[in-house]
Amino acid sequence: MATECRHTNGNEKEGKSNGLKSTLNQCILISGCSGGGKSSLLADLSKRGYSTVEEPGRRIIAEEKNRAGKALPWINMEAFARRAVEVSKSDLQEAEDKPGFVFFDRGMVDAAVALQNTSGVPYRDTIGDKMHYAKIVFLAPPWPEIFAQGIDRRHGLNDAFGEFERLDVAFHDLGYRTCLLPKVSVSERVEFVLGHIQNQ
Repeated sequence: MATECRHTNGNEKEGKSNGLKSTLNQCILISGCSGGGKSSLLADLSKRGYSTVEEPGRRIIAEEKNRAGKALPWINMEAFARRAVEVSKSDLQEAEDKPGFVFFDRGMVDAAVALQNTSGVPYRDTIGDKMHYAKIVFLAPPWPEIFAQGIDRRHGLNDAFGEFERLDVAFHDLGYRTCLLPKVSVSERVEFVLGHIQNQ
């Protein structure tokens, strides 16, 4: 269901004084397939001076490993998803005090969809009726050529495909407009995202 979006060019300025009009929906969500290049995109945006929020899952995994916890996706996925929901809520509250646009590497929708997949709790029950992010959500499509497993990403490509499909369905169901990120360089992806949010 996710669609490719027409790229609109703009003369974006970098940093907090970026000339982009801030709105109530200033939270820009980058979601989609695991291993699809989201974190690299957020890292580049951060280097350019934009406010970014690291993926909740990465922080939870680091925290759980440090304290020998069990809320890890390969041990207890439901506990991991519930923690991700709470972390995502906290991230949104902190973003309220940040000027301009804030870019999120995954967020509450991702966590709620994961929770539904593991526990059966409907994602609408977790999220509520409010749209917490800007209406346009950028989805990283499955990209087998760059997907890599690791010590903190133990699931395979087929699992990543399934996750992407569940998210795509959920975002449309929740009223978001999804935009597929092109399979191009990181800097080109950044320009693609900035072009779209400037002209939405």
